[in-house]
Amino acid sequence: MRSAAPSYAGYRECNQGSHFLESCFLCRKPLGQNNDIFMYRGNTPFCSQECRQEQMETDEADEAKEKRWKVPSSKKALRQTTAAEPTKKPSSFVAVA
Repeated sequence: MRSAAPSYAGYRECNQGSHFLESCFLCRKPLGQNNDIFMYRGNTPFCSQECRQEQMETDEADEAKEKRWKVPSSKKALRQTTAAEPTKKPSSFVAVA
């Protein structure tokens, strides 16, 4: 059984048999042996700073979009405990002389 792959760019690419440093992840330009390779998130190669920056901005936008639609677990837990608890009435105080 195959586990779920992380959502960041490039993870699936390196597990498909070809060497992951053969081409730029974004534009697919072949990466030369004597050229700089710009890496992102560990194993995602890019031919230039511009390609890498474009992918970083795309990933940030995707992550921000996901955050807007997800309720943080702490708020979710707070809602569940508040809904499960019965409403408490204030207790009576007895004056002691």
